[in-house]
Amino acid sequence: MEVTALCIRLLMTVLVLLVAQVQTSEAAFRIVPNRLQLFEYESVQFTCEGFNVSSGWKVWNIKGFIKKCSNGTVTTTVSCTIDYAFVSDSGEYWCEGEGGERSNTVNITVTAGSVILESPVLPVMEREAVTLSCRNKKTSTNITADFYKDGLHIRTSSTGEMTIHNVSKSDEGLYKCSISGAGESAESWLTVSTCNKGEGMLIIFYCF
Repeated sequence: MEVTALCIRLLMTVLVLLVAQVQTSEAAFRIVPNRLQLFEYESVQFTCEGFNVSSGWKVWNIKGFIKKCSNGTVTTTVSCTIDYAFVSDSGEYWCEGEGGERSNTVNITVTAGSVILESPVLPVMEREAVTLSCRNKKTSTNITADFYKDGLHIRTSSTGEMTIHNVSKSDEGLYKCSISGAGESAESWLTVSTCNKGEGMLIIFYCF
């Protein structure tokens, strides 16, 4: 019995350490934009999570690092804003630390058109609800929008919004919207996390 109890305690200790290590690794370095799509001349903000300001950090895209998005004033979370974005600012962005640390990448779309899709910038938890909004640059009223997933029409909304209740992994994919007479948005990827908030310390083993 003593051996069994010792083995259980050791197993629990290992599990706690593994969970802590994976959670730290996944949460340590992340870039979080405040939006995925925006109209030209609007602003977009990036937050670099987990980077130590004293060791230096930068926000990068394929053209190089963003000069105004370097260094900061907070120890573990740093942010910067591109005040007037242009179509040429579209593309992938990520954060890098001077020590070689690198975050995930996010894809930002800046459009000169009249329609954008507003969608979550972070993964949506499975079984929760998510709302997608189709935005017209010229008007915010009387918007009838069509929504598409992976290129297929899935819904028409007279409010310009579409809510998915009880989200599942099958809802993950590329979404866009269109407004008659105004045009259509670019596509944005909706990520669904299968983490269950009620699973305690074993939550990390059910995240994909």
